[in-house]
Amino acid sequence: MILAIDQGTTGTTCLVIDADGRIRGRGYSEFTQYFPRPGWVEHDAGEIWRVTRGVAEKAAADAGTTLDRLAGIGITNQRETVVLWDRATGEPVHRALVWQDGRTADLCRRMKEEGAEPEVRERTGLVIDPYFSATKLAWLLDNVPDARRRAEAGELAAGTIDSWLVWKLTGGRLHLTDPTNASRTLLYGLDSGEWDPSLLARFGIPRAVLPEIRPSSGDFGITDGAAFGGAIPVAGIAGDQQAALFGHGCCTPGEGKNTYGTGAFLLLHTGEERVASRNGMLTTAACGPRGERAFALEGSIFVAGAAVQWLRDGVGIIAQADETDALARSLEGNDGVYFVPAFTGLGAPHWEPGARGTLVGLTRGTGRAHLARAALEAMAYATRDVVEAMEADSGVKMSALRVDGGASGNDWLMQFQADVLGIPVRRPSMVEMTAFGAAGLAGLALGVWKTPQDFQAARPRTAEFAPAAEPSRREEWVSGWRRALGAARSWANYRG
Repeated sequence: MILAIDQGTTGTTCLVIDADGRIRGRGYSEFTQYFPRPGWVEHDAGEIWRVTRGVAEKAAADAGTTLDRLAGIGITNQRETVVLWDRATGEPVHRALVWQDGRTADLCRRMKEEGAEPEVRERTGLVIDPYFSATKLAWLLDNVPDARRRAEAGELAAGTIDSWLVWKLTGGRLHLTDPTNASRTLLYGLDSGEWDPSLLARFGIPRAVLPEIRPSSGDFGITDGAAFGGAIPVAGIAGDQQAALFGHGCCTPGEGKNTYGTGAFLLLHTGEERVASRNGMLTTAACGPRGERAFALEGSIFVAGAAVQWLRDGVGIIAQADETDALARSLEGNDGVYFVPAFTGLGAPHWEPGARGTLVGLTRGTGRAHLARAALEAMAYATRDVVEAMEADSGVKMSALRVDGGASGNDWLMQFQADVLGIPVRRPSMVEMTAFGAAGLAGLALGVWKTPQDFQAARPRTAEFAPAAEPSRREEWVSGWRRALGAARSWANYRG
């Protein structure tokens, strides 16, 4: 059995998965979100480690076993979040800066104005945006006292959450990452497969602070018994979206999926070919059938399930996320109410970091059901925006959309997604495909599955949602969404 650690933005899930693809044990726990200033988002990396350790024990116990009896560990993680820690003590020197954090928006804007983006995009496949890791790490080096000097002297280590977990799991022996996470930093050369010296210089990041890059399926060390309750091989790592792509079996060109988590992330596998986007998509590293380096186009929607979480925790109009299904069904239509949940800016294909959450079309008749429906609809509309851009880039019409993540369990949303796209939506019986993909990468390295075909044979069955809306109705919905997007972008750009 493989332990899959799925370290997400709001919580950590651990699954114990056997060779038949069955979930034998499960554990989950949320952790604290910190918002020290508007637009700033932080995590306590020490808390993430403690939560992960505890949840792993729960999952093993739920499977009727102990950690030391597991065959191996696969890790999947929130990708662009950055941790900076002391190599000697193993303690963070500052809270982690989360991928949603927008504190470096002005720096990114200046770099664009200075003409840096074309070279950065050519080398990395990404745009200059606060979303990615490099400017966050530069901020930490410049704002934590003495951090830059200590980093250059090799006293500090930095990395995305996978690197932090490997460091803690191995008792501080190994500082590692994989191509899928490295490719989200703005520091990784997509063509070279290594940290790029010119990018390190441009962003002011010393090479000494960064981890070694290893293939996504392979040797990431052995856990320290004192730290983790046994000596277990860590044999697979992939960023959450690439892990989900792998878990869905999307390992060859033209196959794609969308994960509805805190954000929503649609990836289209392009195989060994690096496809340059002309329509606001990103080019990123992905995994081939055995976890080898490949490429994908990606569209990142910053806020998806987080909009529903805001309805629950921020304004208190629902007690549980699953209430939104019944609330949405209680209305015959949206009555012209649209919600653009750009709490931390707009991602692909719009890339407007100055946008903020916008509600339009409110009347005296607007109620909580309208807000709940608008939050669900926003996920579907934003997904359509990304699909259209990917199709324009690749020249391939998507025939169906594979889905996973927490919000994909909402039947109303999945049917609306199919209606808005006009193609079938296919949802596996196990929606935690990020964890399943991480388990696959580790299991292939360790021989739990002998071949990629063996792993794919263990994939869960799928349910299909077929489009039912008339094309004219679809266009009416989308037209309203575009008007709402225009309002959000006008807010970002209006200076008085």
